[in-house]
Parts: sequence; structure tokens; C-alpha cells
Amino acid sequence: MKNVFFTLAILFANIAISQTHQISKHNGEELDVNFIKHENDLIHYSLNGSFEEHKITKYAVSKITNKQTNQTQKVSDKVIVDSKSDYKLVTVLPQEKTIGLKQAANFTGISTKTKGEPPMANQNHTAMRIKMHSASKGYPFVSIVENDGKYEAVAYVY
Repeated sequence: MKNVFFTLAILFANIAISQTHQISKHNGEELDVNFIKHENDLIHYSLNGSFEEHKITKYAVSKITNKQTNQTQKVSDKVIVDSKSDYKLVTVLPQEKTIGLKQAANFTGISTKTKGEPPMANQNHTAMRIKMHSASKGYPFVSIVENDGKYEAVAYVY
């Protein structure tokens, strides 16, 4: 009788800790995970047999599939930037929301300063210039840090 209970306990434990979801990334990679939550443009998950929580940005994920019910939830569309005219498709992300994207390039420069313009307008002009530069190189994501009239931008790809 002990063997029967032990065998059933092992089977149910295996089902409980098995990977329940599949994350499909835009770069073609697929991860078998235990989905935890989707919050603030980040997807939280854990790997098989681990209780450690990992994060990935929603911009790197195409879809999440529940393996038990075969339900698929679309997370984001793949952004393809071909030319400088596609600068409106480039997304400016804060540094903490680039988890799961690959760093492609760094570039620096001087922030835009126009006499009589408020600081917010100057930031918008700088961001637009950086987005145009990223689009011309084919980078769909960029993170910008401005300090003392200079900026450092990091471009990301899938």
C-alpha cells in the first residue's frame, strides 16, 4: 500500500512541477517554462524544477502557449525596420525593459538644444534624431540615457 501511495505521489508531483507553458520568441527560440504573470511589459516565469523567477520583455516574445489546453496568447508583433523612414516604428525602452533583447550597438552624441525651446521639446527632438539613426541601421528598439547635454543610446534587436 505504501508503494502505491508513493508512486501516486511521485506522479502528481511530476505533473505539478512540469512545464506548463511554452514561450515563443521573435528570434525563433522557444522556452518551456512555468508562466507566472505578465506585468508592466515584463513576463515573469520560472524554469523546470526551479522556483527562481526570471523576466523577459514582452517585446521579445511573440506568443505564450498553454501546453495543457493548447490555448495561445499573442503577446507582441515583430517590428521590422528597413529604412530611415521607419523611425516611427522604433520603440524607446527604459533599460530595465530590455531583458531578452540583444544589444546591437552603442552610439553617443550631443543632445538637441534649441534656443527658446522647453527642455521637454529638446528631449523629444533628441529622441527623434536617435530613432532615425536606429531606423537607418535597422534596430527596432533603443534605450536612451541623457546626462549634462550628452546622450548615450543603446540599440537592441531580437
